[in-house]
This record gives sequence, structure tokens and C-alpha cells, in this order.
Amino acid sequence: MNSMETIFGATRAPSVKLSHLAATCLFCLVWILAGLIGHEPWKPDEAANFGLVHHIINTGEWVVPTLAGEPSMDKPPLFYLSAALFAKVFSSVLPLHDAARLASGFYMALTIILMGMCGQALYGRGHGTMTVLILIGSVGLLVRSHQLISDLGLLAGFALCLYGLALNQKRPLLAGLLTGTGIGIGFMSRGTLAPMVMVFTCLLLPALFKPWRNRNYALCVLFAVIASAPWLIIWPVALYQRSPELFAQWFWVKDLGRLFGFAPPGNELSALYFLKNIPWFAWPALPLALWTLWRGGRKGLAKPEIQLPLTLFAALFALLSLDTDTHDLDALPFLLPLALLATPALETLRRGAASALDWFGIMTFGLLAGGLWLGWFSLITGYPSGVAAWLNNYLPGYSLPFNMFHLLVAVAFTLGWFALISRIGRSNRRSIINWAGGMTMVWMLAMTLWLPWLDASKNYRWVFSSLQQSLPAQYQCISSRNLGETQRAMLEYYAGIITQRSDISGTVDCKLLLIMSRAQGQPSAGADWEKIWEGSRPGDRIERYYLYQRPTTAQ
Repeated sequence: MNSMETIFGATRAPSVKLSHLAATCLFCLVWILAGLIGHEPWKPDEAANFGLVHHIINTGEWVVPTLAGEPSMDKPPLFYLSAALFAKVFSSVLPLHDAARLASGFYMALTIILMGMCGQALYGRGHGTMTVLILIGSVGLLVRSHQLISDLGLLAGFALCLYGLALNQKRPLLAGLLTGTGIGIGFMSRGTLAPMVMVFTCLLLPALFKPWRNRNYALCVLFAVIASAPWLIIWPVALYQRSPELFAQWFWVKDLGRLFGFAPPGNELSALYFLKNIPWFAWPALPLALWTLWRGGRKGLAKPEIQLPLTLFAALFALLSLDTDTHDLDALPFLLPLALLATPALETLRRGAASALDWFGIMTFGLLAGGLWLGWFSLITGYPSGVAAWLNNYLPGYSLPFNMFHLLVAVAFTLGWFALISRIGRSNRRSIINWAGGMTMVWMLAMTLWLPWLDASKNYRWVFSSLQQSLPAQYQCISSRNLGETQRAMLEYYAGIITQRSDISGTVDCKLLLIMSRAQGQPSAGADWEKIWEGSRPGDRIERYYLYQRPTTAQ
């Protein structure tokens, strides 16, 4: 048997060996760690979330999530608290934001491990590896899984629920404890979405499918309710005791209001959003999952290992379609049931279809890798001049530094991918192994050759450090206008400035005024204000910042 195929378990009747497990774990570890450290908090989500983490680090206060001095009640605090703990533990060897971002790696590692265990529990030995490779090969997961976002905690919670329910017949007590804990982690990461989805799922399974109508499943659900209770009670009670008004803002406006239409609606129906975006977001898991359902037909629907992920997908779609403010982050949980549904397809997929997927992956990632290498070479050398001019126009004034270590890592992963696609044996699983390998290779190129360039285009360090240096030697306060959560969080982190927002609280008696403008031309601050600084992030043609000062003689 071919060595690469043996490593990834690409046989029809796979056996679990220590070498297989070690190779898979190493592959996943590289995928998880790449891009976690070495860059500033990026706009928009990372920067805002780090502001919440930064508050916990500085104050130890976690009951009320706070950003730049103001409560931010969008989500419960579990992920922010976890990130603050990682930051405190590793801040002696890493910058604070890099150390905090390790929490994302922790939750992704937990998700991957649980999905592998769930794939094996549902489909047998050796299938967990394929479940994991399908998951990490999903297009929509790659970038978001390496960011400081609380939805990764929700993902880990759902993965734990899936694994718990997969064990319901063999070990109902353990299954219930795991499921209840998963519900709790999901709740403390995102809010009531996780409990509602799991209640819906747990009710639908016995209502629709006979295999779930038994004593063991009932015991599993009972223990899940008991195990989830502390997670669902402790923080909401603590928040209510701290401030009934903030509790109401979180529960009725930010949480239930977002799901059931109490909050202002978005621009598009969520169901249409998911129907348009899941096909690319969940590639290649979605077509493989559809093949599983098509191939299995009614006999497939009679199997518990198909019923569980299919029901969870339906519950997610039904509830998230009610969301009034949908983003790509909301599609992340769909990847878990789709990866599970896609796993058995690899045993029945026609050889022609598997080969087509394999060649599509090789061509796609080969072209992407070629483009990344060409772009990097042009920025370093200036040739081809057309490519260099186009890239320099996107980020004017920035010179990409040469890093020998990054170059060696990029070369190693590029050659490693070529070795993988040339040596792996012929099988249906080859397409998924090559796809996951290509995805990892391209991500490594982005996080080595292109990391300084990407970081310069997505962080706020330069602009707010420049602002800090332009401040008068003495001042009492700074008022602001039009600053969002992202800007306020980074302004506090880089410059130690918490502004008084005049567009929220009305007129503020400060001698300094900071305005963010997205319009053409300089914004007007008033007749008695003098501009003393302006700036923007490199390459940002939309956001520009202006600092005004009112002379002490002005009334």
C-alpha cells in the first residue's frame, strides 16, 4: 500500500494504527496553528472581540462584557473569558493579542477531536479521519477558524453535542453529560441559539425516527437537561443581579430579538442568504453529503447515523432562518452535520466523480499557489511590473519585507503538497486528502509569504499610534463621532484612549474631537475647531480619521 495513503487511512476497511493517528494529529496541528500568531487583531470582528478580552484582562470583570468602557451585550462571555486566560498565561512569551488568539486554536482543536470521535462512533473505525479532513477542507472554515471570534466556542459546543448523541445507545449517562455540557458551552458562547437548536433536534429525532424512541435515548436527554442547567443559569442570574436593564438588553434585544424579529431586520431573508452561500461555504462537504442522501434513499434515512446529522442540519436551518442579522459566521455550525453526512459518501462515490473532484482540487490549489508565489515575487523584485503596480496600488507606500524563515516554510509546504498529490494511491479518499492538503498549503503560503502585507492592510496599530503621538501634552478628555466598536476597541488597546461619544450621549465638553468619516472630503467639526491630525490605515480608501482641537479661548 502506498505510504501516503497508509498515513491517512485511505483504505476501504481502515485499521487504526499509532502512525496513522500521529500523522493525522500532526496535519491538524499545523492547520490549526498556522496564522494564530504573528499579526495584530484584524478588522472588523477580531478587533472588536479583542476589546472585550482586553477589558477582562485589565479588570478581571467578566459578568458584563465591556468594550471601551461601554457594556457590549451581544453574546455571553465564555469565549472572551477563555481568551483572557490564555492571554494571561502566555503573555510573557507572546504579544497579548497573539496569546489571546490561542483560545481560537483551543476551541478548534476541541471541535476537530470531537468530530473525529463522532465520525468513528457513527460510521466505524477509520472514518473519523475522513470526517476531520472533510471539515478542515471546507472553504468557509479556513479563515474564520483562525480568528478571535466567539462562534468557535459555539462550534465546539455543537461538536460535543453531536458526539454525545452518537453515544446515546451505548452509554446514555455519558452521552447525556456530554450533550448537556455541549449545550452549555454553546449557550455561553453565542446565547440561546444552541439550547434551542438542540431542544428542537432532540424532539425531532424520536418524533420522526423509530430508532430514537427508547429508554436509553430518554435517559440521555434527561441527563443532558441536568448537565446543561448550571451553564444556563449561573451567568444569566449573575448578570440580572448586576443589572436587570443589561440582562433585558441582552436577552430580549440582542439574543431573542435577533432570532424572532424584535431587533431591526437585515437587508436579506436569512434563508435566502444560506441557500446562496452554503454551496461555496461548505464545499466540498455539501455535494458529498447530498450524494450520501441520494445514494442511501429511504434505506439511508432509516439509519441513525444519517438521521442525527440530518436532523441537526434541519434544526439549524429552521432557527437560523429566523435571524434578522445574518453573517457568514452564522453558517459555521452547518459544516459539522454536513461533514458527518459527507463521510460515508467516500465509500460509494463513483470513481469518475471522485477523480473529477480530485483534479478540480489540484487545479484550484495549484493556480492559487502559483498566484500567491507570483504576487510575492513581484512585490519583492518589482517584476512582473504590471502585477507589482497593481498590488502596490492596493497598498500604496508599503514595502513587503523579505523573511528567509517564511520563505523556507513556504517552499517546504509547496513541495510537500506536490509530493502528496504525486505519491498518494488511487482511491475515493484521495480527493479529500488532496483537497485538505491543498487548502493547508495555500493557507501556509498566505500566512508566511503574505502575512506582513495582510497584517498591514487589516490592523489599526499604525494609524492609532500616529494619533497618540499627535495628542497635546495635556488634555482632559477626547470626544468622538462615528467610531464603531472595532475602532474604539483598538483605540483603547494601542493608545489607551477611551473617548466620550458625542453622537451617543450628546454634547461633550472636551477640547479634543476625533471623527471617523467615510465620505469624500474633510468633515466639518464646527467653526471653533482646528484640525491637528488626520490619518487612515494603509490602503484604506473608505475610513479616514480627523482629530480636532478647540482652542482654550473658544467658548
